[in-house]
Amino acid sequence: MKILGYINWDPVHKFSLWKGFFIHIYSLMFVISFSFGWYIMKYIYQNDNIHKKYLDPLFIYTFFGTLLGARLGQVLFYDLSYFSDHWIEAFLPIKENNHNFLLGFIKGYEFIGYRGLSSHGATIGIILSSFFYSKTILNEKSFIWLCDRLCLPVSISAVFIRIGNFFNSEIVGKPCNEKLPWAVKFLQMDTEYGEIIPRHPAQIYESISYLIIFLFLWYLYRIGKNYDGFLSGIFFIILWSVRFLLEFIKEPQGEEFINFLSLNTGQWLSLPFILFGFFLLNLSRIKKYFFSL
Repeated sequence: MKILGYINWDPVHKFSLWKGFFIHIYSLMFVISFSFGWYIMKYIYQNDNIHKKYLDPLFIYTFFGTLLGARLGQVLFYDLSYFSDHWIEAFLPIKENNHNFLLGFIKGYEFIGYRGLSSHGATIGIILSSFFYSKTILNEKSFIWLCDRLCLPVSISAVFIRIGNFFNSEIVGKPCNEKLPWAVKFLQMDTEYGEIIPRHPAQIYESISYLIIFLFLWYLYRIGKNYDGFLSGIFFIILWSVRFLLEFIKEPQGEEFINFLSLNTGQWLSLPFILFGFFLLNLSRIKKYFFSL
């Protein structure tokens, strides 16, 4: 009997709650990621003697910053031509389907949850929302102080988001040798990715990488390496470098906004974040130089 060298992946990815309303595992991973993030920041605020009254506003700012940034990033960077003809889908978790309706009042659409969220857009959204939070709510601490702590929940959140992508059979890897023990045949894969054959589980590669990054950052935080952009600098450099490298084994995502010098949109969008990481990592020396002028 022939033993398959790959995994046939055909998961249940949503659960029915009520009259056509489903909860998707991807959405559940989103909830779990924010829950973990909230408890991590609760610990950090207690450890750094920050009053708990500042915690809930941080959750609200980062939640909406993440969601809006991720969705707008997907629209602008990957699927602008599609959403220009389906603009309502850019803002609501629905998709056109003439045979379904959403809870009886938006006919011709079905509820699918928010699928198609750009991590680059989410990062921009988090940066902007946390900046406004630090200026309007947490005045006693600087924006850089906040970045050095937010990178911890963000990195663990990325672990769960990629697991959600794995259940959705999206952001798949390129074809690989079917004898590779961890190769995956995504049986529910969208036709846009081409033939359904064994592929690299790129989502799992990323998820494991982000978990390692989180553990490393957590170790650095616990030993006191959490000052002047050090943690956030390490976060931006390592995480986005990993993302840059893994793009080489991933299928293109939607319509590539940038495709130049054999690098795709995800890689080009990762480069500014890597450079920003080096800026943060050298922030102490930069501040010392300018204040000495």
